[in-house]
Amino acid sequence: MHQHAPAPAPSGAERPRLEVADIFRAHGEAYRQTHALLPEQRDAMRAIEGCRTARLGGHVDVCAACGLARPAYNSCRNRHCPKCQALTQALWIEKRMARVLPTHAFHAVFTVPHELGPLALRNRRLLFNLLFSAAAGTLLTLGRDARRLGALLGVTAVLHTWTRDLRFHPHVHCIITGGGLATDGTRWIASRRKYLFPIRVLSALFRGMVLAALARAHDRGELELGGTDLADREAFGRWKDALYRKDWVVYAKRPFAGPHQVFKYLGRYTHRVGISNRRLVALDEQGVCFHTKDGKQVTLSPGEFIRRFLLHVLPTGFVKIRHYGLLASSNVHTKLEVARRYLEGEDRARDAPRATPTWQERLLALTSIDLTTCPRCGGHMMRQPLATQALRPSRPALLDSS
Repeated sequence: MHQHAPAPAPSGAERPRLEVADIFRAHGEAYRQTHALLPEQRDAMRAIEGCRTARLGGHVDVCAACGLARPAYNSCRNRHCPKCQALTQALWIEKRMARVLPTHAFHAVFTVPHELGPLALRNRRLLFNLLFSAAAGTLLTLGRDARRLGALLGVTAVLHTWTRDLRFHPHVHCIITGGGLATDGTRWIASRRKYLFPIRVLSALFRGMVLAALARAHDRGELELGGTDLADREAFGRWKDALYRKDWVVYAKRPFAGPHQVFKYLGRYTHRVGISNRRLVALDEQGVCFHTKDGKQVTLSPGEFIRRFLLHVLPTGFVKIRHYGLLASSNVHTKLEVARRYLEGEDRARDAPRATPTWQERLLALTSIDLTTCPRCGGHMMRQPLATQALRPSRPALLDSS
């Protein structure tokens, strides 16, 4: 493995010296000429290449006091772009915090064996939907079991498809309420603070739900099997039986101590893409070097880096963050509010209505980035159309109004 000197750590709003967009601009066209891509993969590449460049237009923020001009080009808003997630993530967290119940919570991760990887790549939408339903179904089934809790849990689930070196590894992160609304709706039933369900029980039930759903999809002819011998019913049965004999990895992370940690922590997962620009180290004759974990780095050829990045572009319109149980959309104004009353009491204080903040005010509150104040003199920044300015910097400003 070729080792590069690590890039200096950016501070504040400073841009990374290397971005995924730079790699796409340098090698993306050659890759597109030699590889068959899905429409959503082509769209993601084009969006990332043009993000915050003159191609998308923009504006200039000018200081009324000292005249400092700060150009900012528009964002592509593609959900796979490493530059377009900060404000979206912050706003999502703000919205979700209004639904957090005042109780402890758990974090569980549901993974599948690597033998499912090829099938998942050929049946992305079907397999991803199946992982969501099996992970949430496992938790809700055990929660309703009177021998365990006898209550309806609240679950938020987020799909990730990558490892730290960008290999394909679909898994679902779940945040689970530390208890639930009793099945008869009469009280809140709290779980133990350090323990929800046995890991082996979670793993076995999850495995059974996934494989049963795969068998039904196979019987209905819904699986794209790519000419493999799995099209044969007996061969598929043997493959499925081998997976039943494996231990599937479901693991629980440290429980959250209180509600204020829950969605701020989950926010790290909701809008994350396969790799952030800050993990990139170098693009040179050796290839693309980036950080993985535990201080390690890996170097890939540009083509292999692009191939791995595109593995994680989701199908068009696919919803990667989903809510179940008490947090399902059908329950947030009914059962969730009943659960909240049991936890907080009937006379809980309610916040007075507040004026809707501007996006700049939200950005400042949620990320500490102030776009309205001049970084040089502290004066007020005024926005002007970019067309009236002669400025065309090679590296655009960090954020815009998207």
